[in-house]
Amino acid sequence: MEHEVFVPVPAERLREVLDDPARVARAVPGLQQDAGAEPVAGRLKIRVGSHSVTYRGAVRVSRRDGDAYAVEGEAEESRGSGSVKLSLRIALRTAEDGCTVVYDGTASADGRIKDLPADAVESAVTRLLNRFAEHLAAAATGADDEAPTPPPPSGQDSGAAAEGKAPADPGLTEEPPADPERPSVFGVDVPPSSLGPEDEEDEEDIAEAAHARRTMIGRSAEEVDHAPPRGRYAPVPAPQTVTPAAPLRWAAPAAALAVASAIVAVRALRRRR
Repeated sequence: MEHEVFVPVPAERLREVLDDPARVARAVPGLQQDAGAEPVAGRLKIRVGSHSVTYRGAVRVSRRDGDAYAVEGEAEESRGSGSVKLSLRIALRTAEDGCTVVYDGTASADGRIKDLPADAVESAVTRLLNRFAEHLAAAATGADDEAPTPPPPSGQDSGAAAEGKAPADPGLTEEPPADPERPSVFGVDVPPSSLGPEDEEDEEDIAEAAHARRTMIGRSAEEVDHAPPRGRYAPVPAPQTVTPAAPLRWAAPAAALAVASAIVAVRALRRRR
């Protein structure tokens, strides 16, 4: 396996990142570190085409003679019996406006990833190496942004401390002046109204509408929607058009009495004959 990636970062800055295992762990894309384990140890999910395989293992990065770094790693599938062994060499070659990260090594694997297409596996590994180099460059350039801020001047610090620790002597401090009393609105006389009769009627309508709004406060929206209007806005009931049913109450008994009387009269006439 051979691969090269150019990054716009000097080689010296990348060496500082590769010498720190914690920063190397943060540069591995998708690595979920285990608590209390080695810096470059945890779970790594790799997507190969439409499949994904999750490995759990550890990687060790050590500096060799010169400007090269050796990477040795072993991992096993979190859901399966497959495993991966990696032996990689990373070299930094100085280039114009940056440097080139050169990968050279071998890897052996079995399990699920062995059954996947070779071109898909190669594409996934190339993408992983490219992102690792980009993250290394981002970590190297972010070192300047994390520089500590300089402390404030001694004069300002001493002045702030003097203000915060000033003794509170009751004999030297002056009491703040008392606020002048504001006139109360309840003691002011209300002048008589200068509105005419028509204006007074309009004022009564406004007051009645305001009273209706005040009575709706505290009631639910359903009660307000279905509550009938009050006061002069209440609906006038329609006149009743139903006639009393007193004559109909006696019509049926009277008809029955007449029929019974006719039957009795007919029977009496037949007996006389």
